This record gives sequence, C-alpha cells and structure tokens, in this order.
Amino acid sequence: MPRSTDKTIKLKDVAKAAGVSQGTASNAFSRPEIVREEVREHVLKVARELGYAGPSITGRLLRAGRVNAVGVAAIEPLSYFFKDLWARHLMDEISRICDERGAGVALVSALSDERLDWNIQSALVDGFILLCVEGGERLVEITRQRQLPYVALAIGADDSSIPAIGVDNVGGARAAAEHLIGLGHKRLAILSTALSDDHSGLVTERQVDEALYSTSRSRAQGYWQAMDAAGIARNTVPVFETRENQASTHAGMAELFDSPKPPTGILAMSDLIAMHAVDWLIQHGYSVPGDVSVVGFDGVPEAAVATPKLTTIEQPMAEIARLAVEAALGGTQVTGRRVLEPRLVIRETTAPPRD
Repeated sequence: MPRSTDKTIKLKDVAKAAGVSQGTASNAFSRPEIVREEVREHVLKVARELGYAGPSITGRLLRAGRVNAVGVAAIEPLSYFFKDLWARHLMDEISRICDERGAGVALVSALSDERLDWNIQSALVDGFILLCVEGGERLVEITRQRQLPYVALAIGADDSSIPAIGVDNVGGARAAAEHLIGLGHKRLAILSTALSDDHSGLVTERQVDEALYSTSRSRAQGYWQAMDAAGIARNTVPVFETRENQASTHAGMAELFDSPKPPTGILAMSDLIAMHAVDWLIQHGYSVPGDVSVVGFDGVPEAAVATPKLTTIEQPMAEIARLAVEAALGGTQVTGRRVLEPRLVIRETTAPPRD
C-alpha cells in the first residue's frame, strides 16, 4: 500500500484502509491487549504504510482533562531555576514531592510579555507554581487567563484574591538581629538584597522604605525592630544594597570596613550574600566568628556545608513546596496569603564580639 503524501493521515484513514472500525483501530494503539493479535498486527502494518505514527499523546491527555504535571513559572531566563540558590532549593523540594506522587514538572520562563503569554497558555500542565520574585502581578495576570489552579510564591502584592504562600520576612529578620544583639553585638551592618533594579551602594532608611521589592523592605524592617527594642539607633547601622553577587558584596564589605570602628556583626538578607561576605572577611584576615559574626537568610543547602557553616534564618522550603504542589495539582487550594514561620539555625558564623 503506498504511503499517502497529500494529506495528514488520521486514525479514521487507518481504520478504513485496514477494513476495521475506528474503535478497533484505536484499541490497537491504546489497548492492544483486547485486540486479537492478527488484527492488531494488520492495523499497525497498515498504519506504518500510511505513515501514521499513532494517536496524539497531547490530544489524549487534553481530552482526559489531566496530565499529572506541575508548571513552575518565573519571569526569568531558564538559567534562573538552576543558578539562583533559593530557586534551586525550591525546585529540589518540588521535584522530590512530584517524584513521590509520580507527577512531572515543566519549567515555564520568558522575559517578554508576548513570549510569557505563549509559554503559559501552551504549557501542558494541571496547574502552576509562580515564582513571583520579580514581575509577580504580571505573571499572575497572565496565568489567571489559563483558568487552571495556581499559587504564587514570594509575591509582594497585597491582594487577598491571589492564592499565595510566603514566609514571615519581618519576623525572621527580627530573629536574626536579636540573635546578634543577644550575643552582645552593638556595631551592626546590613547587606541588602536588591531594593531597586539597577543600584548598588549605601542607602538611606527612606530609600529602603520606598524599595521596589517588598522582601528586601520587610527584612530591613525586621532588623530595625530588633534594634529599636535594644536601643540601637537605626542611623548608626549602615545598609549597603548589593546585587546579590560577589562583586557588589565585596565592594560593600570594603566600604563597611573602611572605618575606625567597623561592624562586628553582619546581617545579610540572603545566604548567598552572607557567604560572599564571609569569603571577603577571610581573604582580608578577619576571623569568622572571632572578629565578625555573620547571619544569612533562606537556609539553602549550601549554607550548611560552607566553611565555616553559616548561621541563618531557614525558610520551611519542604512545607512551601508541599503546599504549592498540592494546590497546583488541583488538591487542597491555598486561599488568600498563607504565611509560614522561618526559624533561626545557629551554626559556626556567630559568637560574642571580642570587645
């Protein structure tokens, strides 16, 4: 039988050419155990000769209404999921939970509105987990159009209609500052995550209050609450905005320690910043925690194996991932904003000051 080249071959064409019903032809592919062997082999032989590869898996899944897969979306390049320590830790937990449930994971990423809209609309998933570190409201708006279950993580928008999971950034930061103050530290400094899109350097309290990114703003407020309670004036505690990379963090450390009375305690808004700060201190002959104590934030796995091991505020990432996967797969939904409590994990980078 010659291969047809003038049209797209469909299952009904195979059935007609093989002289069987469309139901029998379909079963030959999808339920071969109920079709007599000679009939099944005949149908498959005719299909090969016609150039028919089999029923569309995508179509079958869409008709079934479920694909047993979670979409994880961010307005970031795909490399973000693998390079950013927080995102990588979250993806590890999401992947572990999906493995336990036999579910798949699809990464959805784009920097332009047009590309993001297409990627969200075409993703073959049951629901979405949105990493709203940047452009959160836009990501939510586009995802809502798909009318699938979704949950937002790390979103700053104060909109109770958005199902969201977050951590108590104010409370976590307050615990970090209280830890250092409790050890006897009075000369403190803050290394901040991004407050704006393109700035790095010392910032004022007003600039922090007007920050574009709510996570940075909230963590600064938590630090300040602990300082206010301890009688440490905010204007005596410098805040250096980093880009959360080695170059800007090292520049910040150089500026903070170019002082007759440099800080004895560093409050870093992420573990990555904290580890870069520790590297700078060791390179410049400071002992950690002998001369300077450092506290991070996030609780990424790298913090636990760093040298020295980092004291940090640990986010409950396994619980965040569990709730998010459950919601995205159509199970128990998150309503409003669900806030989880982080915890202080004391390791090797904090101790009382020498003086």
